[in-house]
Amino acid sequence: MFTSFWACLYLWIVPAWSVTTAGRDKIRRGATYIVVSNHQSQLDILVAFHLFFPFKWVSKAEVFKLPFIGWNMVLNRYIRLKRGDKESSRQMMAACEKALARGSSVFFFPEGTRSRTGRLKPFKPGAFILAHKMKLPILAVAINGTRKALPKHSLNFHGRHAFRVEVLEEIPYEQFAHLSVEDTAETVRQRIAAQID
Repeated sequence: MFTSFWACLYLWIVPAWSVTTAGRDKIRRGATYIVVSNHQSQLDILVAFHLFFPFKWVSKAEVFKLPFIGWNMVLNRYIRLKRGDKESSRQMMAACEKALARGSSVFFFPEGTRSRTGRLKPFKPGAFILAHKMKLPILAVAINGTRKALPKHSLNFHGRHAFRVEVLEEIPYEQFAHLSVEDTAETVRQRIAAQID
């Protein structure tokens, strides 16, 4: 809760930005989820904390080096991943399994990197492999509005923007148990894509 408040404070101090949330009541308190979301901007990390819902991030290793945000991620023992490194991927999956086994939800950006255009990229399989292996529900989240406020490869904060984070209906394991990992990923991708402006 402290981290959520801390992250929200960063957005509250910028009067040109506003954040609305929808569907927070769909989160079952005490449940363990594989959480997946689209990824438009570095601001997505701060915006997602408006859910005030405890989880561990999976994030690329470079983000852990950022001042303040990265330091907080280290202190909270979030899960890092070096893209393109098979050993790092193996370690990430093992760390996720341990966190999930302890009852901690894990939050993924399955596109793997931010979308430059806002168009949803193909989903990588890691989150969905875990959902099948651990037999856990998937919680899909759609984030809108962050891309134009802080474009990819830019630190140019500009303009008035409204951000929206929406929690979709959870997908129980029973609803995708019969699907392949790839089909599960595509099903969730389509649900999120339908909610992106």
